[in-house]
Amino acid sequence: MVNFTIDEVHDLMKKKRNIRNMSVIAHVDHGKSTISDSLVSKAGIIASEKAGDQRYMDTRPDEQMRGITIKSTAISMFFEMEEENLHLVKEETDGKEFLINLIDSPGHVDFSSEVTAALRVTDGALVVVDCIEGVSVQTETVLRQALTEYIKPVVIVNKVDRALLELQQTKEDLYQSLCRTIENLNITISTYQSKALGDVQIVPTEGTIAFGSGLQAWAFTLLDISRLYAKKFGIPVDKMMKRLWGDHYFNHRTKKWTTKSDDGKGGQLERAFCMFALDPIYRLFDTIMKGDKKQIMTLVDKLGIQLKSDEAGLEGKHLLKTVMRKFLPAADALLEMMVIHLPSPVVAQKYRVDNLYEGPGDDACATAIRNCDPNGPLMVYVSKMVPTSDKGRFYAFGRVFSGTIRAGLKVRIQGPNYVPGKKDDLFVKNVQRTVLMMGRTVEPIEDVPCGNLVGLVGLDQYLLKSGTLSTDENAYNLRVMKFSVSPVVQVSVRPKNPSDLPKLVEGLKRLSKSDPCVQVTTNDAGEHIVAGAGELHLEICLKDLEEDHAQIPIIKMDPIVTYRETVTTESDRVCLSKSPNKHNRIFMKALPLAEELSNDIEAATEGKCSPRDDVKVRARYLAETYEWDVMEARKIWAFAPNSSGPNVLVDCTKAVQYLNEIKDSCIAGFEWASKEGVLCDENMRGVRFNILDVTLHADSIHRGGGQIIPTLRRVCYASQLTAKPTLQEPIFLCEITCPASAMGGVYTVLNQRRGRVTDDEVRPGTDMHVIKGYLPIAESFGFTESLRAETGGQAFPNCLFDHWEVMEGEIDSPNANKLQEIVRSIRKRKGLAEEVPSLDKFFDKL
Repeated sequence: MVNFTIDEVHDLMKKKRNIRNMSVIAHVDHGKSTISDSLVSKAGIIASEKAGDQRYMDTRPDEQMRGITIKSTAISMFFEMEEENLHLVKEETDGKEFLINLIDSPGHVDFSSEVTAALRVTDGALVVVDCIEGVSVQTETVLRQALTEYIKPVVIVNKVDRALLELQQTKEDLYQSLCRTIENLNITISTYQSKALGDVQIVPTEGTIAFGSGLQAWAFTLLDISRLYAKKFGIPVDKMMKRLWGDHYFNHRTKKWTTKSDDGKGGQLERAFCMFALDPIYRLFDTIMKGDKKQIMTLVDKLGIQLKSDEAGLEGKHLLKTVMRKFLPAADALLEMMVIHLPSPVVAQKYRVDNLYEGPGDDACATAIRNCDPNGPLMVYVSKMVPTSDKGRFYAFGRVFSGTIRAGLKVRIQGPNYVPGKKDDLFVKNVQRTVLMMGRTVEPIEDVPCGNLVGLVGLDQYLLKSGTLSTDENAYNLRVMKFSVSPVVQVSVRPKNPSDLPKLVEGLKRLSKSDPCVQVTTNDAGEHIVAGAGELHLEICLKDLEEDHAQIPIIKMDPIVTYRETVTTESDRVCLSKSPNKHNRIFMKALPLAEELSNDIEAATEGKCSPRDDVKVRARYLAETYEWDVMEARKIWAFAPNSSGPNVLVDCTKAVQYLNEIKDSCIAGFEWASKEGVLCDENMRGVRFNILDVTLHADSIHRGGGQIIPTLRRVCYASQLTAKPTLQEPIFLCEITCPASAMGGVYTVLNQRRGRVTDDEVRPGTDMHVIKGYLPIAESFGFTESLRAETGGQAFPNCLFDHWEVMEGEIDSPNANKLQEIVRSIRKRKGLAEEVPSLDKFFDKL
């Protein structure tokens, strides 16, 4: 029975110090949805016996069928904390009732964009790590995403039951394996944590890490174990906690604590963690799995566990789950850990505002966000659109950072391209209704103050994927989200019945709204292209398009991969292009950017050549790190494509008249050229264009945009063609888990697909190998099926987009090569002439 009402939640929303907004993040199959079940059952939404089996937060039928989370789902829950524990909370509180807004996010790398959208609107993260598999590729990725968004992590090491039942690990082996996992987590955290967050390392003795089993719904932190023993030893709880981890031993003979493992008589002492935390668990597991009812009841009574008569009749794993759930309830341990260690909106928004708000740090909106002021100007960030039961309509799901939003309120809807003072990408509309997201359902609510999550009705026609809502005319946008995956796999779709084309177009618009990462475009040949992060992502998107958004049968073509055009050397000559009226001339050269610099620009980390950086900061970084000339570094005119890509236009001219008047036209031409490179109309990447000289007509009417824009595009193409152009192809980082017997099959499949292995390590205490390697995305279609066929289903791959790699071969080589073949096939697909245009088309003689 649900143990709270919507009115109670509404009252709690105003107590902003008692709110915790958190996401559950992890690698695929590490147990996020099963862990979330324990919390949902504590709130009375599902029966406690079903926690771990029901996966309540997996709301779609295909999620339940496949056993993976595809869309992130939010739920708000009301909890009471025991008064004697309130003093442990790291900040001020307002009473003992707490509101937990939880978002269960996907673990599969193809749905990473859902994780980014969830993290943007939360302040804390529960990181779930599999006790046997340890820290995997995707664990590192989601942790990195969390720390860049200034999200504080706490951890649960899950599936500890498997170490006992399947691997039969000894207590000391289990302790060492937990130590390794924590160490790996802390290495990742220390790499990416920022000064604003402070030290967020995971320390068991601080209580920021729990150990347990989501499936059996039990978990404990060292705080829980300390409470059990503190009275017995007459030691304060915090001192007891310090002794439960690391090299601390208790000598029963002398009744003293020591840091040495020998008992002084040649015997070996048991580590305190193994003796006090693991021993009761091992005994329960051992006794229950042996099935001796008398012994079981004696042990259960000793531990003070009350079993009902029907529960006492259970056997084996069912009885084990019931006993463990009552002995160490997961929900209690996790809730306590979240409330004590995760920040409330009041605390989190103080250090997150500088990373979130694009405007000046002292204007009215920034101040209201920093103070989490319910009476300040409204600032809401909509991070994703959630489909409603009403076909084709969406809830705008987001977080209120300042002010209070209510039904009927007139708001300014600012899209991602909105610039303060201009009218582009701006609508002023009324909010029809505000709702509370409750997992599988929604509940109407009259108003939502700052610090809370909210669903809004009636704004879906004006927002594409995300945006900022405000009531202040001078408000800047909240920063656009940066995804860790990019839509590199494309497929073209068309309706089976040509007369259904309007339905398909409408369906594609809805699809584009429903997923933060998917891109829908129409190419010059009139094909409708859907781009996603990987094969599974595309498969899900196309299934949704066919069954929900368009509701018509569609024909899907083979998947296509996007490439990037680049150059490998400096242009071998100065290129000149004349304007159509022959009165203006632009001289230019192209040269490659360092790969690290391209990555820096794409990462958009402040102080590392981010397009948002101050000119002087950027110039100093380029001069110190990449040995650029400081004067040239200060004269970067633009980044492209989309004003933020890894291509730069640099003004290297000396004393040119009227140059500033054509700057905007040059930037427009550069943007056009970098969006459609000369080889095959793909985006450029990692190219620097130096404008060396410009000759302009004295009369401004002869040097307008119509003359300059196409000229700059032509000279960019000429420079690209004279600098040994080539393609960069996207590469997956693959992590493949398999037993030693299946390794031959893994190597065979990788070799057949131009893959290469970079690392091969054995997971401690098991026969499982973790093979890491690189695989071109173009070769990845059907990779999972081939791998399973070759290894008899024993290998499990996880592929994550890692980097762009320059392709071998030259475009103008007389010998046919893979590069020429790919360029031809892309040009043919796009309806262009098969041969790359010759230099004469763009290069003009003096």
